[in-house]
Amino acid sequence: MIRRETRCRARALQMLYAWELHGSAPMHEVATGIARLTGPEPAVFDGAELLASAVLDDAEVLDREVEEATDNWRLERIAVVERIILRMGIHELRTGDVPPKVAIDEAVRLAHWFGGARAPAFVNGVLDRVAHTLGRL
Repeated sequence: MIRRETRCRARALQMLYAWELHGSAPMHEVATGIARLTGPEPAVFDGAELLASAVLDDAEVLDREVEEATDNWRLERIAVVERIILRMGIHELRTGDVPPKVAIDEAVRLAHWFGGARAPAFVNGVLDRVAHTLGRL
């Protein structure tokens, strides 16, 4: 059984990916479309929409942190899925709502599920570096 929080993160990733594809549509419209496809689980849906909206609100700051933590990688070179996972992970590291190891582990799990073969190691390395920079580890 997958925890509700993990399902929220996975659904938020799907929402943010759809948002990237649709070119800045309002998050509520994107979330509603995702709910039509995946089925409305109110607890998961609401948490995912809150997380996705928070990540979008801080996207510029989160992107700067990604660029600072990645050597010789421009943001455009990072695959969309990995970039979204990194934004979500850094957001959770910054807010401190979950322990840093949980934020990193959950991001790595999403990278295993949705990213490329090298995504989990890349996500782990970047988030570990960000967590150390923020003083969270």
